[in-house]
Amino acid sequence: MTIERLNKIKRCLDRRQPDLAVITDHMHKPHNVSAVMRTCDATGVFSLHAVMPANESFRARSGIAMGSDRWLDVHVHSDITAAITLHKQDGFEIVAVHKSERSGNFRDIDYCRKTAVLFGAELFGVSEQAADLADRHVSIPMQGMVESYNVSVAAAIVLSEAQRQREEAGFYADCRLDQSVYDRMVFKWYRRKEAEFCDSHGLDYPEIDPETGELLDSEGFARTRMLSN
Repeated sequence: MTIERLNKIKRCLDRRQPDLAVITDHMHKPHNVSAVMRTCDATGVFSLHAVMPANESFRARSGIAMGSDRWLDVHVHSDITAAITLHKQDGFEIVAVHKSERSGNFRDIDYCRKTAVLFGAELFGVSEQAADLADRHVSIPMQGMVESYNVSVAAAIVLSEAQRQREEAGFYADCRLDQSVYDRMVFKWYRRKEAEFCDSHGLDYPEIDPETGELLDSEGFARTRMLSN
């Protein structure tokens, strides 16, 4: 761990967008999962909510994700209704990338609002249940014989438009995360092993020096680890 690494993490968090989220509806293929994660990281998405059956895992492929799965706030849900309701209760508009009679052009959405972009499974797209719950449907204009883009390509196109709008609005100029969330993510990303220990034992993260990333009470944390083993 170095100061350079700590500062790089802070610069990344300074550009994260707490009000731009992605929901994936039963996306199974690791290479698509990985590509979507990589796009989320590149466009400043803060959280990704994956809906998967209880007996399946949400997996990334490291060669495609390029480590981006480590730099997102990932949540896994077993039910699409729960994932969508969670965002609606927090004021998010749910925008499903889904071709239907009520679909509009993806560029006509105001992505500077609180927005959760919903992407469906590789073969079947957004589920009927998710489509019914979504506030808006959007599609990407196409000029060829095929009817849709691969889901990871669609994610790159839509999220790039969201990034363009937010960049023009100055959303990446200043940190937009709550301080408590910011501090939690700095600890989780910079002191990964200690964070994993705290998470597994239900412990609060200890305080660190914001300039150096060092534990303020390293001896106290060491005692806590010994008592927890």
